[in-house]
Amino acid sequence: MHNTYKFVTAEEAASYVNNGDVIGFSGFTPAGCPKEVPTAIAKRAEAFHAEGKEFKIGMYTGASTGDSLDGALARANAILFRTPYQSNKDLRTALNADRAPYFDMHLSVLAQELRYGFMPKPKFAIIEVCDITADGELVLTSGVGISPTIAQLADFIIVELNHNHPKELRGFHDVYQPLDPPHRKEIPVYKPSDRIGSTVLKVDPKKILCVVETERNDEVGGFTPTDAVTDQIGNNVALFLVDEIKSGRIPAEFLPIQSGVGNIANAVMASLGANPDIPPFEMYTEVIQDAVISLIREGNVKFASGCSLTVTTPVLQSIYADLDFFRDKLVLRPQEISNNPEVARRLGLITINTALEADIFGNVNSTHVLGSKMMNGIGGSGDFTRNAYISIFTTPATAKGGKISSIVPMVSHVDQNEHSVNVIITEHGIADLRGKSPIQRAEEIIANCVAPEYREMLSEYVKLTTGTHTPQNLSACFGMHDEFIKTGSMLGTKWEDYK
Repeated sequence: MHNTYKFVTAEEAASYVNNGDVIGFSGFTPAGCPKEVPTAIAKRAEAFHAEGKEFKIGMYTGASTGDSLDGALARANAILFRTPYQSNKDLRTALNADRAPYFDMHLSVLAQELRYGFMPKPKFAIIEVCDITADGELVLTSGVGISPTIAQLADFIIVELNHNHPKELRGFHDVYQPLDPPHRKEIPVYKPSDRIGSTVLKVDPKKILCVVETERNDEVGGFTPTDAVTDQIGNNVALFLVDEIKSGRIPAEFLPIQSGVGNIANAVMASLGANPDIPPFEMYTEVIQDAVISLIREGNVKFASGCSLTVTTPVLQSIYADLDFFRDKLVLRPQEISNNPEVARRLGLITINTALEADIFGNVNSTHVLGSKMMNGIGGSGDFTRNAYISIFTTPATAKGGKISSIVPMVSHVDQNEHSVNVIITEHGIADLRGKSPIQRAEEIIANCVAPEYREMLSEYVKLTTGTHTPQNLSACFGMHDEFIKTGSMLGTKWEDYK
């Protein structure tokens, strides 16, 4: 192998990249993302800028990335455009200041839209691997993302060979790329453990421009620990699902779970595992977090299919020390498959995602603060929500110490509309929106999910507009947001100001 490929430093690899080039990166979240070469590209950009020269690149990633990728390039002011999802503080600052053009996308569609030619073709694919063969077999690391598509489309492939990930990861991946219309066939995944593709990413070895060796850890930060609020949200989710099983609306053997990212998701997974009335279950999701690994070890999760192992370094090392145990319990897929709407609907996924805010009619904002400032992005929540067996959104009822109600008359940005959202759960309770009119939904959400100090306020809002299908008052619907902007708290909102 060492005679086949050109081994170089990260700086030399970065020297091939020029202003205006478009690059696709491997990984999904910080898991499986390249680290050395993006950092070197950022330094190259800074050097160009110091000479008064332009240097920016177009960026496609699987989802969010590590600080050595998004953070370094954002700080270097080196981003020509960026999609589809991010969670880096410095990048968020740049895109909210309109210094880094960003467009949000459903994660399942990025790979196919690149193949369709809807966006500029990547010149380079930078892909992290734990093994590479002379005939172009790449063994990916802890995340897959859009790697198959960018490897296919790119003119050149730069490989980061990361010795921190064992070669024995071969076999954990299921690399499959569907044909494009009009030749596409069904994706033959009928249960989460089905394998339909290759254990390696096969590329033309002639396209491999160079290889950079590294031993860098994934830059997965620890999530905020669960607390009384998130634990109660988790308990409420478990109670709802137990009731669905007992009523016969969910089969006794249960259904696969999809769960989002963060401390609420971790609390929910822990509650599901701890509840004796919920049988051991499978997962078909995008991000596999620390809590899922614990549930697998305990026998509460039988199998987990995902796009990445987004776990903290100690947990990842514990998996690598026990690969034989996990080999028949985990599979990592491209996001085009892990988030695929066809598969989600066929498997009957129970989807559990987090809302930034929701309104009293069931619309959900997953992305924007006060309608204008991007937080992270829609991620895979839309892929799953629209095609779920039951779609659940969780959120703490308040934020900023009670100064913000997470439930408002109208969300300031719509990511998931009322037609796709079945259930909203806060620490205060459960709002089952299935089969309810807009007015009934409002009553259900206010009674069960809203914090006590905001219930009367929202009930009074509903009374502002009568004799209509959806009692939405266009003069007042953002009154709570407006009050927060003026005073720093929604608690003082008075509807008479809008009559």
